[in-house]
Amino acid sequence: MCRSIKTLRPPVQPEEATEEEIRAAALQYVRKVSGFRAPAAHNREVFDRAVDVIAEATAELLEGLEVRGGAARRAAG
Repeated sequence: MCRSIKTLRPPVQPEEATEEEIRAAALQYVRKVSGFRAPAAHNREVFDRAVDVIAEATAELLEGLEVRGGAARRAAG
């Protein structure tokens, strides 16, 4: 996996991930999978759509995750 994509859930990240952080992770993923840092004009639409879909799926994942013990660790820290 792309090492520049950081973990976006607590307790690794103490607060909720921002929309900007989620989009940056989605962009890095699409770049890695496609092999393009920036797509050619004829691929721009599908590239951007993939980033949007992955960002949306990532936000949904993060909203649905249950991190057990996270509240106890934050209260103790």
